[in-house]
Formats: sequence, C-alpha cells, structure tokens
Amino acid sequence: MKYFGIKIALIAAVIMTFNGCSRNPVTGKKEVMLMSKAQELALGKQYDPQISAAYGVYKDAKLQAFINDKGKQMGRISHRPDLNYQFKIMDSPVVNAFAVPGGYIYFTRGIMAHFNNEAEFAGVLGHEIGHVTARHSAQQQTKATFAQIGLVAGLVAGGEKFAQFAGTAQQGLQMLFLKFGRDDESQSDKLGVEYSTRIGYDAKEMAGFFSTLDRLSAKSGHDIPTFLSTHPHPHDRFTKVGEMASSWQQKTGKTDYKINRNQYLRMIDGLVYGEDPRQGYVDNNVFYHPGLKFQFPTPTNWKVANSPAQVQIAEPNGKAAILFQLGQGTSPRAAAQELVQQAQLKVIEQSDKKVNGLNAYVMVSDQVAQDQQGQQQQGPRILSYFIQYGNNLYVMHGLSAQQDFDRYFSLFQNTMEGFNKLTDPSKINVKPERISIKTVPKNCTLKQALADFKMAPTRYEELAILNGMKQTDRLTTGTLIKVVEKK
Repeated sequence: MKYFGIKIALIAAVIMTFNGCSRNPVTGKKEVMLMSKAQELALGKQYDPQISAAYGVYKDAKLQAFINDKGKQMGRISHRPDLNYQFKIMDSPVVNAFAVPGGYIYFTRGIMAHFNNEAEFAGVLGHEIGHVTARHSAQQQTKATFAQIGLVAGLVAGGEKFAQFAGTAQQGLQMLFLKFGRDDESQSDKLGVEYSTRIGYDAKEMAGFFSTLDRLSAKSGHDIPTFLSTHPHPHDRFTKVGEMASSWQQKTGKTDYKINRNQYLRMIDGLVYGEDPRQGYVDNNVFYHPGLKFQFPTPTNWKVANSPAQVQIAEPNGKAAILFQLGQGTSPRAAAQELVQQAQLKVIEQSDKKVNGLNAYVMVSDQVAQDQQGQQQQGPRILSYFIQYGNNLYVMHGLSAQQDFDRYFSLFQNTMEGFNKLTDPSKINVKPERISIKTVPKNCTLKQALADFKMAPTRYEELAILNGMKQTDRLTTGTLIKVVEKK
C-alpha cells in the first residue's frame, strides 16, 4: 500500500518548555523560541520513522548516494553546518519535498522524476535546507500554528466527524507538513539560491523548475501539486529567483556553474513513475494487492487513497469512509477487544464470522467522543471486520455519522464481505511504469520524438511537462529525453 497524495498534518505530541530568546542562525537576530536545539533534534528523530512508514522509502542505491553527497556538501556550507543532515527518497508519486526540524530532508520519487538536471535538484535541496537553517518549523511550533487535521479529516470533506477515531485508527501516525508563510518561503528561496550557487550549481535552473510546477498546477486544476500546496507560490517568484541567482553569480565572479542535465537523466533511468501497482491498485472497482495477495471491492465512485499504513476509501460527499489496515492481536476477537479499549468504543453488537473461508470477527460500535471541555459528543458509528489471512490480521472499518449509518451499511458490508485471496496471475504480475531515457535520433520537435518512441498522444502534454519542455520545442540529434514505459 502506498501514499496517493493525501496531505497529512501534524497533531502536536511534544510538550515544549520555554527557552527564552535565541539567535537565528541565518539572520543573526534574536527571536523568541520555545524549542531548544536538543528538542528540535529530538522532534526530527521522533517523526522520521513515522514519515518513512507513511510513505515508504524508495530503494535506489545510486540515487540515494547522490542526494546524500549533495546534501552533506550543502549542509557543510549552510548556516548550521553542525547538524547531522539526513536525506531520504519517499516511495510516493506525489511531487513534493519537505523538511523536518533537526535536519531531516525528504524528496518523493515523484519530484525526482520531474527534475531535469542536477541544478534543479540542488535549488530545491537548498530551499528545504533553508527551512531547517532558518528554523522555520521550530518557529511555527512556537507560534502554535499547527494544522490540527486528522488522517481521515484530511481525506474526507467534513471529516472532522471522524478525526478523533482516526487518531486511534492510524495508531499514532503523525507527520509534519506545515504551511509556511510568504516571508519564510521567500527566505528559503533566497537560501536555496545561495546554497546551490556556493556548491557550484546554476541557481537559475531553480526558477525553471518552478515553471514546471506551475504547469503541473494548471494541468491538474484544483488538485495542485503538493509542493505548491505546502509552498505558497507568489506570481513573481520565478523572476525573483532568477534575479537572486544572477546577483549571486556576479558576486562570486564565476562563470562555469554546473547544470549536469545528461548526468541527472541517466541517473534516474528506470525510476518508478506514478502509482506502483505492486503495492496495491484499483481496477474496475476492485482493490488488488499483488504483494500480499488479497483483494476486495470498492464502492463505485468513492475516492481511494493508498499508503503503506492504510487504504482509505471516501464517499464523494465526505459523509462516510472505509479504512483498511493491519490489525493488532493474536486473533480477530482479540484484535477487536484491544481496539474497543484503545478507541473507547461502545459495542452495539459483535460476533464470529467466516469471510470467504477466512476466520473473522464482526463488530458494530459507537465511538465515545469528547469535546475540548471534556463533554461527551456523538461520535461516528463504525462497522468493523477483523479478518485473519495467513500470518496477517487485517481490519476494515466503515465509518459514518450515526444518523447516516443505515444508508451506508450495505456498502460497508459488501466491501468487507468481499475480502478474498488474490490468485489471478494477471492481477498479481503487474509492472509499474518507469522513466526511460531515450536518445533523439534526428532533429525534430519534442512532439515528433514522442510519437517516434510510440508514446500515446493523450500523454504528450504530461510528458512535455515531465521533460520541462513544450511539445513544440526543437530538439537536436543526440538530445536525451524522458519517456515512460513498463519494464
């Protein structure tokens, strides 16, 4: 299971003590800061395994060595060279990069696929390191500007009805995706230009990558790339970054700044692109997991979000949701009893059951919800199936407001009763799409080259954006471009 691009926000879990004024490493100015350096490091260390579990870590030794090398090099010349910076590639198709206090920097394989040279990567790397060196995340915590959104609330419109239950269902999953203000973003852009220039890259390419993100945003309509959603994008950002890059290059007096287009493209040859069906996929309203060899139906037109921790299925109007995840306990009955205690559920009915020959336990319950004053409120009603399959115990929860539960009960039940073994080889032996680097054999337009490489016309614009080009751009013989193939 893997992440589908759903933004998960941090629910604060650390009580911080007041440490008075400290001096900002970048500006040198004194500022009120409630988080010490030690607490900042501890917070990053706490959330790193949770972020890795939520996305999954993408395994590519060559690419990992590259980001480690460039990241450590940039960390040494940054305003906080004493930090032990850590870098990871997340196994997600979402176009995103983000940082956690203490020097933890993350790139998704989705954003790595959309870079077209090392200089673009270096600019974004510097931007994210800039958030750490300027202590933007720590400042956000000091100002208590957390987006207090639960896992389900982030998925379902009106999902606040289910947020408290989600806090239990996700078993402590917490992630840090803070929306920085314009001043913080501008400062990180400035630092990204400075840091990438100081390690020898042409920071003008950073501005060019913002153009790629802008095109992704326009193409997808309201579902803008996550990098833009968490990084406000002023209209004049491209121009400002370009001007700052020119200024830094004049300051250094150098002219031989690196771009390294071909080197980068060859390095990402074979990178998984888009959804990876091996980790779970939906086909004709059925969710298949080839690795774990199970399947179950999904309600028609409901949204499906797949992550390593959980599959989330949401009714379009946000009035109901189905959650699927691994359970805890030695048996279906034990798992149900444990959840009742953890989630403070009021059991309405429960019984043993067989689901397609598998041992299961079924329970209908209400969550006992409380408001901020400790007063009890009506929580969601939940249909839960605990199913033993092989060495794993799976749990499916169908949630809705109590007054809507009868309306959604049959949909919940059909999905859960449909859980079954997956044996169809055609559904198991699926392959993901991957980036494939091709050499253009003649002078032509990008559109003509894509046609020559047998790409579907419906994907020309997608592939043009992926290459950071327009379909009408002229290519010369020997130019490297990206296409997408199953291999």
